[in-house]
Amino acid sequence: MGKSATRDAYGKALAEFGGDERIVVLDADLSKSTKTAVFKDAYPDRHFNMGIAEANMMGVAAGLAAAGKIVFASSFAVFATSRAYEQIRNSICYPKANVKVCASHAGITVGDDGASHQSIEDISIMRTLPNMTVLCPSDAQETRFCVKTAIETDGPFYIRLGRLSVEDVYEPGRQFEKGKGIVLRDFGDDVAVIAAGYMVQQSLKAADILLESGIKAKVIDMFSIKPIDKELIVRCAEKTGFVVTCEEHSIIGGLGSAVCEVLSEERPTRVLRIGMEDTFGKSGTPDALLELFGLNGAAIAEKIKRAMK
Repeated sequence: MGKSATRDAYGKALAEFGGDERIVVLDADLSKSTKTAVFKDAYPDRHFNMGIAEANMMGVAAGLAAAGKIVFASSFAVFATSRAYEQIRNSICYPKANVKVCASHAGITVGDDGASHQSIEDISIMRTLPNMTVLCPSDAQETRFCVKTAIETDGPFYIRLGRLSVEDVYEPGRQFEKGKGIVLRDFGDDVAVIAAGYMVQQSLKAADILLESGIKAKVIDMFSIKPIDKELIVRCAEKTGFVVTCEEHSIIGGLGSAVCEVLSEERPTRVLRIGMEDTFGKSGTPDALLELFGLNGAAIAEKIKRAMK
């Protein structure tokens, strides 16, 4: 098992599948950071630097999609989802354009760039849009699947990617399915921890810590946030009676809210949402920020212990 950033896996996947001449990649002058430069090196005639103009980039992406292209549009998550929201809404989602918004540098693990660059509201923004699929992979193998699925599935996608190198969760060749979560740990029925992105790795660490205290947790990777695996969420609630969500995102509108929406309608259950608690991030190293905001494995385990007393 290795270690890499999901943004790196994104660049490699684009290059891997780039032989399909329908694929066009746009970038907002950040190709070295978003890793679309890997595609550019392999297919320079189908990579376009749109400059620091995200709104225009999304409009161009919609136009290319209308001409039959599969368009990947990349920038930092905070810019892609906020600066270009109107264009994503009206030019991409409304007409169901075949555009894949793949945004890197999401969450607080962006680190020293600080609150202005740490997107903690992007999932909330994107999942409210009709026709938009929202995926948040945890590692390289899952990222590859998300890119492949986006190519094979007509319509708008939002794929959330990270800057930080993270531990692999899955072996090469692992099979995934859009709309289906994955049970990674099944120590018992005391609590079900549902996570996405880098919080999957932290939740696995939390489960190991909890087991030392006699608390038996399930850990679920809910990388497909929209559509979401309602059946698995309800089953976890029925088994444990206590669900915890973990996300590198605001607890308002993100994965925690999506899980609560399912349970409020299908199987009312106590839920503890762990994430950014109505606050912006700060500048610092990823590890320091995870500790400060209570999002590392030890802090997640402690919050769950307190909630279970």
